[in-house]
Amino acid sequence: MTTAEDAAHAGLIKVGGRPPLREYVTEVWRRRVFIYSMARFKIESENQQNSLGMLWVVLKPLMNALVYGMIFGLLLGSKSRPEHFIEFLIIGVFVFEFFAQSWTSGGKSITNNAALVQSLAFPRMVLPLAGVTQRFLQFLPTVGIMLVFLVISGGFGAVDLQWLLIVPIFALFYVFNCGLALVTARLSVHWRDLNNFLPFLTRFVFYTTGIFFSVEKRFGPTPTDPDGHQLLLRLLDFQPVHEFLSLARFALLQGPDYSVDGRYWLYATLWSAGLFVFGLWFFWRAEERYGRVD
Repeated sequence: MTTAEDAAHAGLIKVGGRPPLREYVTEVWRRRVFIYSMARFKIESENQQNSLGMLWVVLKPLMNALVYGMIFGLLLGSKSRPEHFIEFLIIGVFVFEFFAQSWTSGGKSITNNAALVQSLAFPRMVLPLAGVTQRFLQFLPTVGIMLVFLVISGGFGAVDLQWLLIVPIFALFYVFNCGLALVTARLSVHWRDLNNFLPFLTRFVFYTTGIFFSVEKRFGPTPTDPDGHQLLLRLLDFQPVHEFLSLARFALLQGPDYSVDGRYWLYATLWSAGLFVFGLWFFWRAEERYGRVD
């Protein structure tokens, strides 16, 4: 009998070893309170040195919306500008901010916590999930600001029950971001340069998803171009961030500019569930590798 077999017979396991998938997921679920606590601690530690403290959680996306509104609201013509443009822009910036920060924080969660990974035994999946949870907790106050602004801005009447659709939309978006973070977290361990590419990747998604312009108006049929860019529009139908943005605007805004294809609900659900399941399996497969992160 080898030393490894003797140790296994005695009930000893390899430090940083990879347990069976079902057992691994169970261990992660048992640490759900820790994931939440770690996310809250990260939020507090990021803002405790600032004079305005936690107020920056809301101020940052508001300032981004203001800057983008001033710049692109002036540069873009009415062709690409939908009705209720300010509300359209604020929803786009707030929702995209959650996506971009989740991708970056979750994707770098293993490499940025190398000392913790090497010194303590725990399921490493806790780290990217805590990163996304942190950004989700920061996102929730901005949702409240968003709803208050829609009420104050007028043009939408009283609070609409349709607004409740944001609950399943943002829940699916959270699951989608968790899956993306799990995939990126593993890839960044194998290929460190990915962390340097993440800002460029998020910027590319930002400028091509329709944050500050209407994709349908910009690429749809016009009097001078009756066909428009149908292939591009069809491809964007399958772009997950565009789907979530369209669903959020459909839930919160009224008017013909904000109707969505009913299939977007199916697509968003498939993206979220599929990417999360794949990300869980993909991340678990390299569990032994994370303990050797430099």
